[in-house]
Amino acid sequence: MPLEFEIAPDRKIGGNHPCFIIAEIGQNHQGDMKIAKDLIKVAKDAGADCAKFQKSELSYKFNKSALARPYTSKNSWGKTYGEHKEFLEFSHDQYKELQDYANQIGIYFTASGMDEKAVDFLHDLGVPFFKVGSGDTNNLPYIAKTAEKGRPMVVSSGMQSMDTMKKVYKILKDKGADFCFLQCTSAYPLNPEDVHLRVIEAYQKEFPDIPIGYSGHESGTTITLGAIALGAKVVERHITMDKTWKGSDHEASLEPDELKDLVTQIRTLEKALGGTFKEMRACELPTFNKIKRHMKWIGEEFGAARDIPSGAEISADMLAVKVAEPKGIAPETISSLLGMRATRAIDFDDSIREGDVV
Repeated sequence: MPLEFEIAPDRKIGGNHPCFIIAEIGQNHQGDMKIAKDLIKVAKDAGADCAKFQKSELSYKFNKSALARPYTSKNSWGKTYGEHKEFLEFSHDQYKELQDYANQIGIYFTASGMDEKAVDFLHDLGVPFFKVGSGDTNNLPYIAKTAEKGRPMVVSSGMQSMDTMKKVYKILKDKGADFCFLQCTSAYPLNPEDVHLRVIEAYQKEFPDIPIGYSGHESGTTITLGAIALGAKVVERHITMDKTWKGSDHEASLEPDELKDLVTQIRTLEKALGGTFKEMRACELPTFNKIKRHMKWIGEEFGAARDIPSGAEISADMLAVKVAEPKGIAPETISSLLGMRATRAIDFDDSIREGDVV
């Protein structure tokens, strides 16, 4: 599988393609369709590539006892955990409505399928790719069945070990899937010392034929920009209308202005990263011509440190590096001039140009 692949129609990730930015709405919509649509619009207006939700089929994801458990958290939307989850869960028809809205305004739409039945629904819905949340990454039968759907996969790795990620990698490779891994630490909000961005580099070394990205739960944008600098090709950040709202993810989310700022900074940083070939750039020419001591194309220019008679053998004490007109031979070539002979009399402070020595 190549280092790049098509994650959505007409959009590739990996290689030299721009970072694919996922705005994770999750369940920060508070169970309200208007808020959900507003957040999709926020993602679009900020310049994100994709708005993402979380879809569960509750009776498949949880057993009866888990759903019946009393839930008294300050973030609860019901007396039991089941009531809480049901309040935040959109129906199939509502998902179709949200997808239609995303298509209408021009942003990719998908969701994390939190169980196999939810993956079946999202597959039928026609999402461009599947997102695997960190909590499902070590569910290897789920990973295999999801891969069999034939859609690209973005796999988060919070709470997982490298050994587990190697197993996931092998399963997905064996299934012929297009996929990438995201470095992630599952804490909300996430402290900087717990981020471990260098795992991105470890993944790049261990899995050199897939794109690597980052899913962040920290405050602010600095750490995510660090992930871009390390080569992240997919970035996922939670978004919210208000960090003070009820819910466990809001505090670790970006508000609209923060998301827009992050996208702008990512695109600026991508431009700044540029290529790896070191040479003088066209934009440097005005400065180069003004102050750089130069002969051919780079460097300081040579001039005579004293009068040099025609035919004299060139020694280091005869040469000086100065800003001069006309421009002379580049100073990085000095060793090649030593021992050559002057073809003309060169006065003190004259530029030494090609043809003046042989």
